Amino acid sequence: MARLHLFDLDGTLLHGSTAPVEISRQLGLEAESVALDRAISEGRIDSPEYAVRAHALWAELTDAHVTAAFEGAPWLARIREVWAEIRRQGDYCAVVSLSPSFFVERLTGWGAHAAHGSRFPAVPFTEPVDPAGVLSAAAKVHIADRLCAEFGVTRADCIAYGDSMSDTDLFAVVPISVAINADRHLTGLATHAYTGRDLWEAYELVQPAR
Repeated sequence: MARLHLFDLDGTLLHGSTAPVEISRQLGLEAESVALDRAISEGRIDSPEYAVRAHALWAELTDAHVTAAFEGAPWLARIREVWAEIRRQGDYCAVVSLSPSFFVERLTGWGAHAAHGSRFPAVPFTEPVDPAGVLSAAAKVHIADRLCAEFGVTRADCIAYGDSMSDTDLFAVVPISVAINADRHLTGLATHAYTGRDLWEAYELVQPAR
């Protein structure tokens, strides 16, 4: 039976950073974005409000900024190698993230079968962000279920990789999970834990489960 590997982005594939922070850095607005990340992690704002504030922060954003943010981000090592191996095994890999779709979806170019983020308008923005398209921890489970149906697998065939509160709902419904450089929200929830900067090493932790 094939397996579906579900990867978070911020703090997981990105080491010690988030896509919004990397995007904001290109505009000289890193401090403002870090403050937004802190506000949502502390529960002072929810995901839709975060998206509306980020959208306002990025009024001058261009596709060139997004490309620079993506290419300069602190990615874990060997992401593409892991995804190539997952494909070689006949398994599937997908990224499900609360970060903007225009950043997350670029990861299909690295070998992910699917990449889902919060729906933002195209860059440069000419329309507002729709709060209804902003993802949450619960939405990650719904997307995982849709991907299971698409790829012909079940939750029992899923492995989740994450680092924080946005991954708790998904970790609770899959049999195997890897906490990568994780915070306190995943303590006791994950079946495996990894600290480091090489995705291959985290991936190897779940190979005996095959």
